[in-house]
Amino acid sequence: MLRTRIITALLLFAAFFSALFYLPLLGWVIFATLVAAVAAWEWGALMGLGAWPRLALAAGLILICAAVGTLDPVALGLLGIDSNFTEAAWQLGRWFYLPAAFFWLFVVPLWLRQRWSLPKSALGLAIGLLLILPTWLALVQLRQAGALALVAIMATVWVADIAAYAFGRTLGRHKLAPNISPGKTWEGALGGGLAVIVYGFILSPRLPAVLSEHYALLFLVLALLTAISIAGDLFESLLKRQAGLKDSSNVLPGHGGVLDRIDSLTSTLPMVALVWLTALN
Repeated sequence: MLRTRIITALLLFAAFFSALFYLPLLGWVIFATLVAAVAAWEWGALMGLGAWPRLALAAGLILICAAVGTLDPVALGLLGIDSNFTEAAWQLGRWFYLPAAFFWLFVVPLWLRQRWSLPKSALGLAIGLLLILPTWLALVQLRQAGALALVAIMATVWVADIAAYAFGRTLGRHKLAPNISPGKTWEGALGGGLAVIVYGFILSPRLPAVLSEHYALLFLVLALLTAISIAGDLFESLLKRQAGLKDSSNVLPGHGGVLDRIDSLTSTLPMVALVWLTALN
């Protein structure tokens, strides 16, 4: 099992970083779309859908992404990066990122507290799109800040996860959400938040001036990112538990599915993109 996990991790690492650093922008858009399509297919499993409806959901998401790219290529940076991109990216992004921000900041905390079940209806499909489409758009638009910048942004989640695990294993005493994810502790969450804040302040000289020159705002943003990163993880854990699934799928041997790997990114990347575009505008 460990050997399988290591091999899969190495292949994932090679595929992701090769796509991020070496594909042209259109190729990266296609790569991100395929990742999002697999995530949509897995979302169908969380809803209890059959094979064909899940494939239809994945195909539908691909069509939506293609439509966005065709109707507004400037907002994706497909026609180059200039002042037009900044304005177009914000005009498009706000329709994706603001609803996502509302969902993660206000709906998900209540959802986790009440432990609601995922609706097996059009509402459930809409919630899936609300998670996956903003993440897809953020992956595409944030690449315009540079491949290394996108890695640094995603590393925020990795830093939080690693630190939370380390602090939780060594100091964890108080369970964070025992009925959803028994392994998570308050000590781990606080340790992850502390690590993210340190990481963010180290990178602060390269952040937009609105953050690098206002430490209180930077602290607030980093703390918020940590909180919604944990919320993203807990949200998917709850849905899997309710669906009777250990993993969202088995497409990544030893690692489960795409949603298992990007659960925290679905909550954080749209928020980062929202902050980034707000700072640019």
